Amino acid sequence: MRSVAVVGIGKTAFGAFPDRDLRSLAVEAGQKALADANAQTSQVEAFYLGNFAGPSFVGQNHLAPYVAAGMGIVGIPATRFEAACASSGSAFFHAVSAVAAGLYDVVLVGGVEKMTSQTTPKVTEILAGAGDLCGEVRAGATFPALFAMIARRHMYQYGTTREHMAAVAVKNHQNGAKNPLAHMRKVITMEQALNGKPIAEPLTVYDCSLISDGAAAVLIAPLERASEFTSKPVRVLGIAQASDNVALDEKEDITTFRAVKTSAAKAYKMAGVQPSDIQFAEVHDCFTIAEIIAIEDLGFVTKGEGGPYTLAGKTCIQGELPVNTSGGLKSKGHPVGATGVGQICDIAQQLRGEAGERQVTRNKLGLAQNLGGSGATSVISILGAA
Repeated sequence: MRSVAVVGIGKTAFGAFPDRDLRSLAVEAGQKALADANAQTSQVEAFYLGNFAGPSFVGQNHLAPYVAAGMGIVGIPATRFEAACASSGSAFFHAVSAVAAGLYDVVLVGGVEKMTSQTTPKVTEILAGAGDLCGEVRAGATFPALFAMIARRHMYQYGTTREHMAAVAVKNHQNGAKNPLAHMRKVITMEQALNGKPIAEPLTVYDCSLISDGAAAVLIAPLERASEFTSKPVRVLGIAQASDNVALDEKEDITTFRAVKTSAAKAYKMAGVQPSDIQFAEVHDCFTIAEIIAIEDLGFVTKGEGGPYTLAGKTCIQGELPVNTSGGLKSKGHPVGATGVGQICDIAQQLRGEAGERQVTRNKLGLAQNLGGSGATSVISILGAA
């Protein structure tokens, strides 16, 4: 298997863009990634696109060739990947696997979602399609309700408090306020986070990620060819994808995501590192409790210590283990199909020393965790400076 490198990155701003369509967002991100790598469309041998629900959000099917053609890329395989909120993380995993195996040399990986064209109730309904429609969704459960149950159980088992979850929101909004591409560049206080509009007890509006439009893209190539494209390649040291049951009632313990632990173990082994070696991370904070569970399942802290660790400031940019320096899904935004590749772009920025006000001092080894649904899919990517 060959070593693989990220040689170009590109993102749109995340936000609500009534004058933009899905294709224009995806094309912008792809063109930025190609430009960043000094690459031409003629060099791209395959295009992998992560998208969760384009057909439901905007009515457009056959998205991968539709987007590729918008960039002037034709005559190559163009494939869409769907894995709920981990759609583009999965696309990245399969693209890296293909390049590592020698099937292709130069692959463009994109992720896109156009969500704000629908009303909030309709968006909630579409997102619920990533759950168990015959069971929990039929009973009326939405993802805020499901993660509220996860939060309440975590509070019961480990003593996690609303202050612990609010600390995630406060920290991520502080980071997002420094991110020029973030959807909500707004600093909030602990009091605001605790007293936000109730969504699903114990979650308030400040515990929930945003409904966003946006796109992200990366260009990958064999490490041996990386110098053809960039002087700052980012090496993919470890990557793994795992799955689990979709419905909460089928899980042994809803306070942990088995797919995250399984994929993390595989990625750590591939990279030859331990959790303690990771210097910063982008994790899937679709809800604040999800970030707390993520840093536990990834082995950064022992089970039940995610909340206190966050409240103590350990995950801030200047902390012991910076988490979600981009602002995370909570502040940066969560155009679900774009989130996974967006995280790869954020990790690459840090490794390249290009994160501006959000730059961490220890930036040689980063991890991205992309979650699908309530833990049914997990993609873990460990990246390092080449």
